[in-house]
Amino acid sequence: MKKVMVFGTFDILHKGHLHMFRQAKEYGDYLVVVVARDLTVAEIKKRPPLNSEETRAEKLKEVEEIDKICLGYIDNKYKIIKEVNPDVIALGYDQKVFIGNLTDATPENCQIVKLQPYMPEIYKSSKLKQNA
Repeated sequence: MKKVMVFGTFDILHKGHLHMFRQAKEYGDYLVVVVARDLTVAEIKKRPPLNSEETRAEKLKEVEEIDKICLGYIDNKYKIIKEVNPDVIALGYDQKVFIGNLTDATPENCQIVKLQPYMPEIYKSSKLKQNA
C-alpha cells in the first residue's frame, strides 16, 4: 500500500481542496489528510480559523478520496510524518509554511511533490472568506 499525505487548514472546504485530494490520491492508494490545529492556524495566519479543528476534520469525512484524517501536533509539526510514514508527501501549490525542514523530517524514500492549483483566482480559502 502506497501512502500519500497532505496537510492543510481546510477551513472552508471548496473545489480547490477536492481537486487537491484527487490529485494527491493519484500518487498512491491511501490518502492521509493532516488538519492543522487551531493554535497552529492562529500562529501562522495571525487569526483563528472560522471553524474548529474538530469541525474541519469532521467535514473532511465526507470526501471519498480521503482514507484517514489526523490532527497535526502543536509542539512538533513533523511528528505526524514519522507516525504515518508516508511514501509521498503532496504539498499544495501555495504551501510555504513548515516546508523548510521537510526533507529532514521525511522517511528516507519519501517523495515530495507539489500539486497543481485548481482555479486559484476563485477557489482559495482567503478569497472565499472575503466574499462570505
